[in-house]
Order: sequence, then C-alpha cells, then structure tokens
Amino acid sequence: MLSKIEELKLVTRCTLFDDRDAFGRLVEEYQSEIRRFFLNLSGGNAALSDDLAQETFLKAYLSIRGFKGLSKFKTWLYRIAYNEYYDWVRKRKEELGDSEDATAFRDEPPDNRERADDARLDVAVALKALNETERSIIILFYMEDKPIKDIVTITSLPEGTVKSHLSRAKSKLADFFGKN
Repeated sequence: MLSKIEELKLVTRCTLFDDRDAFGRLVEEYQSEIRRFFLNLSGGNAALSDDLAQETFLKAYLSIRGFKGLSKFKTWLYRIAYNEYYDWVRKRKEELGDSEDATAFRDEPPDNRERADDARLDVAVALKALNETERSIIILFYMEDKPIKDIVTITSLPEGTVKSHLSRAKSKLADFFGKN
C-alpha cells in the first residue's frame, strides 16, 4: 500500500515528466480495488467491471494534472470511478428508457455465478435491492472500507445525506436478510 507521500511522488513524476512507468505503478497499486468496486456495483459482471476500470484509469491519466493533492490519490481515483459508473448508468437508462432498471443485469449474467458460494450470492442479490446511491455507499463503506469523510469526497454528497443513505441501506439489507 502506497503512502500519501509515495502517491504524490508518483503523481508528480506523471505530471512533470509524463512518466508512464509512474502511472503504471499507480495502476498496479489500485487496479484490483477499482475492479472489485465495479464488480460489486455491477452485480458481478466481470466484463463490465473491466471496461469501467479501464475507462477510469484512462480518464485518470488524461486528467492527472488536475489532481491537486487535497485528498489521497486513491480517493480521487474512486471519485473518477464513481462518476464513470454513474455515467454508464445514465447512458443505460437512456437506452432502456425509464421503464426498466438500468442496473438490472438479468441479460448479462456474471461469470462463474453458479460456482459462487451461497452467502456471496445472497449479498449480491441483497445489493440489487438497493438503489444505486445506497448500493454505492454500502459498497464504499463496508466492502472498500472507506470512512464517511472519504465517501463524502467521492460522492459529493453532504455528510448527513451519506449517513442517511447508509442507515436506510442497512435497514433494507437487514429486512432482506431477515426475510430470506
């Protein structure tokens, strides 16, 4: 895991010297976390997760000069990933129309779902019961282990709103697991 100073050194090398090796080091450090984030958001769709992760790193590379260092690079990267996912959701909603849920993946079954254990399947199904914002906040808080402060930065939502979504999502998940 990179420290904030190591991150800043790599980012500085990227911005001042267009050092692609430095950016490659950042990608190596965070690619599995970003892919896992998308995998959880997409209900297990590995192909979509890989595509969104690739787009995230491409956008990060193209806009790295805009990184001000006010937060950790990782938080900034998650913000780009979060925006990338919601851009994809908006596009999908436009394609499908308002009548269908853009995050429903019935037509795109995740890889190896039949081999996943029951608990993992239950969590994936439970996450689908949440709306996009609740799902994102739950994933960031519990699966990505982000503090509220970072979630506020990533989502650009007020702290109280993040806490409300988190509380509502926990209640929905408790209801889901209580019934199932």
